Amino acid sequence: MLPTRLPPQSNPPLSPRLTLPTMYDLPSENPEEPGLPDEFHLYQPQLLRETFQPLGWNPETIFTAADLNLYYDLRHPNWYKRPDWFAVLGIPRLYDGNNLRLSYVMWQELVSPFVVVELLSPGTEAEDLGQTTPSPEAPPSKWQVYEQILRVPYYIVFSRYTNQIKPFCLVGGEYKPNQLNENRLFILID
Repeated sequence: MLPTRLPPQSNPPLSPRLTLPTMYDLPSENPEEPGLPDEFHLYQPQLLRETFQPLGWNPETIFTAADLNLYYDLRHPNWYKRPDWFAVLGIPRLYDGNNLRLSYVMWQELVSPFVVVELLSPGTEAEDLGQTTPSPEAPPSKWQVYEQILRVPYYIVFSRYTNQIKPFCLVGGEYKPNQLNENRLFILID
């Protein structure tokens, strides 16, 4: 129920950025989803899609997606993760040559993502950084799925709040922090 009166404004009025609630402050009808993506979560994946151009790869054989369900376990077909952005090499951009994908199903595609990017949000930071352990009956965490099940070679976490990028590289079956070189991340593609 909305209040019948609005609280008084200061003089001069405060910026809406300081006074309006965000999607992270308000309840959602789905308790597992805090709300729709904010503008950053819309623009950043577009930038990644436009700039991810691995040398020697035909753009038609590179599939990138943002906020698309990634199904990873045939024994649990309703388990999925929804990376903020991911790229798969060697998969046609279009499904059957003419359709956009509505999801990415590992047991049909048979090729894991090459890189996954998560954009930190207040509600997902701990899981994005591998600092959570799900209960035994719950699906595995993002970190567990990307590292141990899909074995994604590169996992990158970016915080717009601190402007920090945390890249990880799969080494010996575990994610190890990767170093930036002059603010660049070099990705090796076999």
